[in-house]
Amino acid sequence: MSLPEKAFPVSWDQFHRDARALSWRLSGTGQSWDTIVCITRGGLVPAAIVARELNIRRIDTVSVASYHDYTSQGDMQILKEISPDIMETEGNGVLIVDDLTDTGKTAAIVRAMLPKGHFGTVYAKPKGRPLVDTFVTEVSQDTWIYFPWDLGFAYQEPITKGHGG
Repeated sequence: MSLPEKAFPVSWDQFHRDARALSWRLSGTGQSWDTIVCITRGGLVPAAIVARELNIRRIDTVSVASYHDYTSQGDMQILKEISPDIMETEGNGVLIVDDLTDTGKTAAIVRAMLPKGHFGTVYAKPKGRPLVDTFVTEVSQDTWIYFPWDLGFAYQEPITKGHGG
């Protein structure tokens, strides 16, 4: 796996706007959900925003981790399961929320757990896109999204260096 070529830093304000945009798109589907299952950790923030906007009070989490050396994705392991009573529904009435679908590996695991669930993400990359029902922004596979919870204040290099005055 090569390092991403493009950086896409997202501020808290932008992420909040994008998560609200996801809520608008979800509300426009005509479906309603009584439960959110968010994929931790990245799904926690958008799930809170979507839960507020769609007035969904019941939120559960599922935690799937990939152990890797930052150059290759390793085996996927479920660290925290979805509550059994939610699993029994196969996802009927369940909205699955995450910040991003990248390769689709995590999405495929959760989708298999809740095949009748509706999957919403804020951002989607081409490899993961087929597993998502609703998303806000698609970015190229070689783009690395820097989420606001991963960032501090720092100087940003210009996109093109050496072309200034």
